Amino acid sequence: QVQVVESGGGLVQPGGSLRLSCTASGSIFSIETMGWYRQAPGKQRDLVASITDGGATNYADAVQGRFTISRGNTKDTVYLQMNSLKPEDTAVYYCNADLDYYVNGDVLRRSRSTYWGQGTQVTVSS
Repeated sequence: QVQVVESGGGLVQPGGSLRLSCTASGSIFSIETMGWYRQAPGKQRDLVASITDGGATNYADAVQGRFTISRGNTKDTVYLQMNSLKPEDTAVYYCNADLDYYVNGDVLRRSRSTYWGQGTQVTVSS
């Protein structure tokens, strides 16, 4: 009923930039918070940045000042602009959305859940 799909990963040299995109679609009533997480091999999945529907943002210390999270005009899309990339930014990046959705498409029945995308690989290497 709900899908979250990321795009924009790839290989970039240290100091370069990438922009990730993520869109939530399906039987969605509203999306409260969208965020980006990352997971490097052998490590846990950690928050990179998040943004509420009101525009409040939160960043991990490791990316503060280098990454910028933003939401599209329709609020179902989130972007992560990554500048000054470092090799330690290499990871699979996952998008998630904390949202209210229509149960089985029934507009009289709503529920809340968190949905994850499938992940997109970001590799920073020379």
